[in-house]
Amino acid sequence: MTQSDRRPHRRIIPVYVLLPPYTLLMDVAGPVEVLRRANIEQDDVLFDYRFIAAQPSQTTSVGLMLADLKPLPDHIPDGAYVILSGNVTPPDDAEDIEPELARLSTWLRGAIRPGITLVTICSGAVLAARAGLMDGYACTTHAACLDEVREHAPTARVLDNRLYVEDRDRYSSAGITTGTDLMLHLASKLTSPMTALTIARHMVVYMRRTGAEPQLSPWLSGRNHVHPAIHRVQDAIMADPAHGWSLSELAGIGTMSARHISRLFQEHAGLSVTAYVNLMRVTLARDVLTNSRLDMERVAEKSGFASPRHMRRVWSKYNTLPPSHYRRSTAE
Repeated sequence: MTQSDRRPHRRIIPVYVLLPPYTLLMDVAGPVEVLRRANIEQDDVLFDYRFIAAQPSQTTSVGLMLADLKPLPDHIPDGAYVILSGNVTPPDDAEDIEPELARLSTWLRGAIRPGITLVTICSGAVLAARAGLMDGYACTTHAACLDEVREHAPTARVLDNRLYVEDRDRYSSAGITTGTDLMLHLASKLTSPMTALTIARHMVVYMRRTGAEPQLSPWLSGRNHVHPAIHRVQDAIMADPAHGWSLSELAGIGTMSARHISRLFQEHAGLSVTAYVNLMRVTLARDVLTNSRLDMERVAEKSGFASPRHMRRVWSKYNTLPPSHYRRSTAE
């Protein structure tokens, strides 16, 4: 990272990307690209990432040599994240990598403590399990490594058929491209859903969550497509849900006819324009209810509804609890 990136008002999150021998290159490139884009797309958080290894250079899965790697630090600061990449089996004529893996396992055992978040990509979970860092946690890994993690971490709850799993200060992914999915999830949590969405669109990947995760944030609903005009319309609605959006106004933003935008919106977003506007307004109303003591009339007004009655009618389509009960439940 350059010093020019260190804007004084930004929260700095140290990130240590640990590269084992024969690092699986996609386990590193995808997740770190998410962090790089996150530093560009927003000004609140700076991911100060660095690459560390047991030696100054490392051979990757595709034969590309990574050089100028930093040594394993003696101390990891509180609040830091350690991303542990997976690796591939070395060729038959390669030197034995077991001593290096043992050294990494020892370092991890000493470095990871309460206050440090461990993120494993693919078979990185195996090395974390060897270090005793997965016992008592739910986790996942590549399908080919599930039994190995279970062997090294007998008290871990190893889940298969998952893109990624979050359990307190442990995050794990199934590997390869799912490392990018996991990092988008983290970017959403640590910056904002909109930032993660912008990164996903730039990288042309979906915003996905697994069945073990909380439901997809409503702010991200209907965004798993690549149609630029529909994204422009959704961005406008998302930026100001309370605005009195008309179909003709949104059609102008999308530079198409009202009839055309209605058809494309349904096709690509999976719901109608009206339904999308209402969902964004209900989501805004949830935020207002959670973070204020405004009465229902003011909540409805700030969220773009014509009246509390209108808000309750639309609200009931997306929530089992009425607005007043929802507020009490979030305050408990």
